[in-house]
Amino acid sequence: MSDLFASPEMAAGYARSRPAVHPRVIELARARLGIRQPVGRALDVGCGAGLSTAPLAALACFCIGVEPVEAMLRGSALASAAVAFVTARAEALPIAARSVELLTAAGSLNYVDLDAFFGEATRVLHPDGALVVYDFSAGRTVRDSPRLDDWFTEFLVRYPRAEGSARKLDSELLADVATGFRLAGSEQFEIGLELSADRYCDYVMTETNVAHAIRNGQDPEVIREWCAGTLGEVFAGSPREVLFHGYLAHLLPA
Repeated sequence: MSDLFASPEMAAGYARSRPAVHPRVIELARARLGIRQPVGRALDVGCGAGLSTAPLAALACFCIGVEPVEAMLRGSALASAAVAFVTARAEALPIAARSVELLTAAGSLNYVDLDAFFGEATRVLHPDGALVVYDFSAGRTVRDSPRLDDWFTEFLVRYPRAEGSARKLDSELLADVATGFRLAGSEQFEIGLELSADRYCDYVMTETNVAHAIRNGQDPEVIREWCAGTLGEVFAGSPREVLFHGYLAHLLPA
């Protein structure tokens, strides 16, 4: 699966065109954890182009994003004095023991060896720290019309996802597999973001089913032309509030 993220085009698309869902989820996490003053250090596992790492600067004095696909980090321009990135796997974190107060994973644990990850999470997390795991589905719904959902269904028929690309996870499953942790709380969320047809087209071009189609020889410009042409009918010339649905799980060392 990681090869779908390894192209410069995919990395640049993630850095430039993914909707800003992560900052909204991090605000939910701040409220759930009751963080009023920044913690010392936060670590974001499987950070991609860093879009899930940068918002952590509001919760921690220093943030580290860890990503196994080096190309994704090359596409990021989010490093700063308070945010650093390193190429590494979730199963072998280059972080000192008990040095992290907040550990996050945004849609990345679906692709890792969970036993190895939770062993590493136990090692690097401070005894008083917290692990926040969240994920959200593709934005494919608007409030007042089935048109976008119908469009997305056809989009997946034309450009199917790679089989076996990700493990299913949710709060309940995490509670069962998170060795060394206990589930302290969880919630389902809905986040709405206003997107134009062009902005939404740029976003869906970064979906892994598109990367899978391109890897199998389809022309990206042909895919974009179909998306742009058919999305014009869905959006009818106006931005729409696109809904993203997901879960947020808050785990503490057992």
